[in-house]
Amino acid sequence: MSSIEVIQGDITELQVNAIVNAANASLMGGGGVDGAIHRAAGSELLEECRKLGGCETGEAKLTNGYQLPARFIIHTVGPVWQDGNQGEPELLRQCYINSLKIADQNQLVSIAFPCISTGAYGYPKALAAETAVNTCRDQLQQANAVQKVIFCCFGEQDYEIYQKLLSKHQ
Repeated sequence: MSSIEVIQGDITELQVNAIVNAANASLMGGGGVDGAIHRAAGSELLEECRKLGGCETGEAKLTNGYQLPARFIIHTVGPVWQDGNQGEPELLRQCYINSLKIADQNQLVSIAFPCISTGAYGYPKALAAETAVNTCRDQLQQANAVQKVIFCCFGEQDYEIYQKLLSKHQ
């Protein structure tokens, strides 16, 4: 039986099969969670990312976790929020779908997601959380390998939004 939970903390410290990186299209590191993951994983991550040729919005790519407790990193590029009418909801949904597909294809049992697109990309937090929870719930019904999804929120506000959403569906 699969489970979905929320925690507040630092995603780079989680002992799961894979953590998801809210990456930019170059995959070369950046600010926020992307920069934190690159720093914690070490320089080998940047070397592997250079070989991947970037990543389109909504897509996902797999790398090793290097110095992280997580064995793998799934990099996904979330949409920049404009007004919600430029395909942002579907692109965000695809981030979760494609990340979970990669996890399932690689027999990864546990995966942790950050709050994708809600930082510098400006996606409204509550809308992004709703998309994340609903998409993961739907995808877990089809997954064979993935048993545990963790939403790892760095900030208290994000944590409370996810907590409220998840408590509605228990």
